[in-house]
Amino acid sequence: MRLEGKVALITGAAKGIGAAEAGLFAEQGASVVVSDVQEDIGLSVAAHISAEGGRSSFIRLDVAKPEDWKDAVDQTILHFGKLDVLVNNASIYSMLPVEVTTLDDWDELMRVNARGTFLGTTHAIPAMRDCGGGSIVNISSTAAMIGSKKGGAYGASKAAVRLLTKATAVQHAKDGIRANSIHPGPIETEMISSLISTPDGRAASVSRIPIGRLGTTWDVAHAALFLASDESSFMTGSELLIDGGMTAQ
Repeated sequence: MRLEGKVALITGAAKGIGAAEAGLFAEQGASVVVSDVQEDIGLSVAAHISAEGGRSSFIRLDVAKPEDWKDAVDQTILHFGKLDVLVNNASIYSMLPVEVTTLDDWDELMRVNARGTFLGTTHAIPAMRDCGGGSIVNISSTAAMIGSKKGGAYGASKAAVRLLTKATAVQHAKDGIRANSIHPGPIETEMISSLISTPDGRAASVSRIPIGRLGTTWDVAHAALFLASDESSFMTGSELLIDGGMTAQ
């Protein structure tokens, strides 16, 4: 059990990568707080984990609202006694080119992706410090590292996550708190469904990946498991690329 005795709060855990992380963490012994704005689906994820013998609860969390974060961390400690792991997974996606991105588009991407991760980090730090340390895992993107013929605001929001991770790592190593980021390439989730809904669209996405397939939610979940566990105890401020070699070209 790689997370035995640990308590993890995962955002955006109602489906996709977040749901995979929640299930995998519970399998590996963690008590998992499933959080999302989608209550019905999130409750189902938590109920499934409990039915399988795991320890889980659900809390509604809008990651852009400080009061939701305070409640989420307070409820985590109330139910499970501490907070060891935070996975900032909640995210929204856009591939609008820079020129046609509106200010509202920009603000919404920053609100969820960058502000949400910032708020999660600042609310988790005191709780982790109180219990002797912890691990913050931030889900960024390959879009934070390379330019694209599409997009702009999405990549900028994820680049903010990337640098926030490094600042957190440097500033809080003394507290026993590690912070690392994961940078997925194209992962087969609802988030990119519009890009891969046709044979030509799927082929175009796969053509960029040397391994020759799209990633799965489990590819990312296993990377998050490693960073959440003590196996990565000498890693902080690091970036894990889960992209099938896409950015190696």
